[in-house]
Amino acid sequence: MNDEELDRLLEKLTPAARVRLLTGATTWRTYAEAAVQLRELVLSDGPAGVRGQTWDERSTSVLLPSASALAAAWDDELVESLGGLLAAEARRKGVDVVLAPNLNLHRSPLGGRHFECFSEDPELTGRTGAALIRGIQAQGVGAAAKHYVANDAETDRLTVDVRVAERVLREVYLAPFEAAVAAGVRLVMASYNGVNGDPMSANALLTDPLKSEWGFDGVVVSDWGAVRTTADTAAAGLDLVMPGPEGPWGEALLRAVESGEVPQEAVDDKVRRLLRLAAWLQRGEQPAVRAAGHLAASPRSTESRRLARRAAASGMVLLTNRGVLPLDPHALKTVAVIGAPAARTRTQGGGSAGVFPHAEMSFLAGIRAALRGRARVVHVPGPAPRCPAPPLDPDLCTDPVTGQPGLRLRVLDVNGRPLYSGHRRSGRQLEPPMEPGAHTVELRARLEPRLSGLWRLGLAGFGRMRITIDEVAVLDGEFPRATDDPAVVHVNPPVAEAEVELTAGHEVLVVATRQLAPDTGRATVLSAAPAAEDLDTALSQAVAAARSADVVVVAVGTTEHTECEGSDRTSLALGEEQDALVRAVTAANPRTVAVVNSGGPVELPWRDQVGALLLSWFPGQEAGGALADVLFGRVEPGGRLPTTWPVRLADAPVTRTRPAAGRLHYAEGLHIGYRAWARRGRRAPAYWFGHGLGYTTWAYEEATGPPVVRPGEDVTLAVRIRNTGPREGREVVQVYLTRPGAAVEYPERRLVGYAGVRARPGQVVSVELRVPARLLAYWSVDERGWRVEPGRCRFLVGRSAGDPRLAVEVRLAEDE
Repeated sequence: MNDEELDRLLEKLTPAARVRLLTGATTWRTYAEAAVQLRELVLSDGPAGVRGQTWDERSTSVLLPSASALAAAWDDELVESLGGLLAAEARRKGVDVVLAPNLNLHRSPLGGRHFECFSEDPELTGRTGAALIRGIQAQGVGAAAKHYVANDAETDRLTVDVRVAERVLREVYLAPFEAAVAAGVRLVMASYNGVNGDPMSANALLTDPLKSEWGFDGVVVSDWGAVRTTADTAAAGLDLVMPGPEGPWGEALLRAVESGEVPQEAVDDKVRRLLRLAAWLQRGEQPAVRAAGHLAASPRSTESRRLARRAAASGMVLLTNRGVLPLDPHALKTVAVIGAPAARTRTQGGGSAGVFPHAEMSFLAGIRAALRGRARVVHVPGPAPRCPAPPLDPDLCTDPVTGQPGLRLRVLDVNGRPLYSGHRRSGRQLEPPMEPGAHTVELRARLEPRLSGLWRLGLAGFGRMRITIDEVAVLDGEFPRATDDPAVVHVNPPVAEAEVELTAGHEVLVVATRQLAPDTGRATVLSAAPAAEDLDTALSQAVAAARSADVVVVAVGTTEHTECEGSDRTSLALGEEQDALVRAVTAANPRTVAVVNSGGPVELPWRDQVGALLLSWFPGQEAGGALADVLFGRVEPGGRLPTTWPVRLADAPVTRTRPAAGRLHYAEGLHIGYRAWARRGRRAPAYWFGHGLGYTTWAYEEATGPPVVRPGEDVTLAVRIRNTGPREGREVVQVYLTRPGAAVEYPERRLVGYAGVRARPGQVVSVELRVPARLLAYWSVDERGWRVEPGRCRFLVGRSAGDPRLAVEVRLAEDE
């Protein structure tokens, strides 16, 4: 839609109608406007799956691997296909805009939302994000790049003021968003935090460079609940306030325009952008556009599940292999699968982006399916990680009304009369129906203990909460809300727990109630688990299973309470129980494969003792099938690390995520991740950015490039490699730039290109890698623009940031 058409539509709207369009009509929808034939637009969270407008276990979604797993694939084409799958899911759920990708960086390994972000590197993040955007938008569904900008930690994220130098902003933290705009992204989400003194909802960065220099003509939407003021945010580049219908704009903004405090032109520009987005989405509804998507089949089809499974395997990173993998299923009689995450695999991260998966396969189920009829699979849970009990699931309880596996959800009025009653399968109820007069949420289940002894029962939420067992109260108290963070209030509220003695086979009636109070959300989560077994007993059971098996697969990982939106981690340790488990089973059986089920780096003090070490990330709904494919050699583990993993937290270059006096200084400047490791000469990390093994080996034979390039010219390098191993494989060829002898400060090395290549055993392949001219430039604060320093450029070609194999010298000529 051109500007003249937009202006004609704008003239049909009264000032009040224009302002009304700029705040959401509901939590997830915008207003419709008949005067310009504008329908409501629906937005939904979606980095790993499209949830839709409700948190309801009955509305399931296809669950893809976490963002860190997608970046680990280093495969733009695959990620673009996954974007097509997200778009197909959005179509199925009536969603117009998917709030993805998350382009914030892994600045510190302690970042609580690592799983939802791609990597520590702006180039890898930008390319991966652009690929996902292209895939989503190919079917006429809008993508929203978030969270603009420097929202790289969770501590005090609603109020923290990030202090970051202009050059660092441009070259590191803004760079992925610039790539998203170049890819045509339709929306950009402003973050909660402030940058250099101003909240992002009112920050000049929303205009310059986003709308001015980069030419972004889409909509800037607020993060949910981020906007608290009127005039400063409306005068800035923010276009749409979410959620609604209440908010700081509305009538207050109309008065500010009438008084001249906010220019009418600012409001009109926002409305034009919203109308332009609506017109673009309308074009996307045409059959020809939808057919251009990457996945025409039903999102729940075999094709969709196969793609999700391939993506999970493609992101798995083989960190270490001492001749154990791949396993030959025909040579196995007994396989011991050990660890709590094996049976209850963590397939997604915690927080607002979570979905209820359409289908889910644990690691244990995948291994059993692969070995059915071939080998015996024995599972031992081992010692339980220290964390609250998981939500009550249908394996442990029945609905007292129907007898079905699951529980009964009721919403009661102030007198205890039911306003709603319905069956649910899970104790995790984030949005119970809110009927008029709702006063209390009640979860009621017949719990069937399998073990005798102490059990932990928990209830998550705020306000007055109570748990009874056979009408005897075991928890009763007032639990006030102590945070404004919406992810905590509405998705992951704190858990209050009680211990009770239960007898195996003796059914008890559990009733949990939570009174609803203003501004406390309605999330109510009932959890239950037997108390943790004695560590020595749990370890002895695991060791016995390991000794009697041909091979051991031991799964360890983080929990929803250690890696989740709304809080940063304070440690990278998996805990003494899990570390002791890996050491014990490895000592009992050296043919042990350790599988790490986490979204970000963790300490692996036993990494040199295991036979093989595989990183699964949060692999999505097809976790078990993908793991089995990798373990038994059906496919190669395709991943390369998108983030450097330290040996221990103390070694990491950047560990500060907690503000001081409300400010968080990015004092490390350009040097985060592998850049800092290479620059400081500190002890080597456990595993470098870009590291990952396959099931074959590679020789890097030659790399060539032009001797001289001029400013503004791309650099094309030709690289020849050979597959020297026993089977076909895929290699990710990586190129890093260094600037020896430069007068300007640069990173010690910087990723400037990569490409995946496949080859058969003995085959030689050549690949061309184009380094964009922009990546040879630096941002000059004095001249307010990109500049190129002439002189030597050294391109390192290799398998990771710490494993260069070849070097190419190129001279940057003077600008004529």
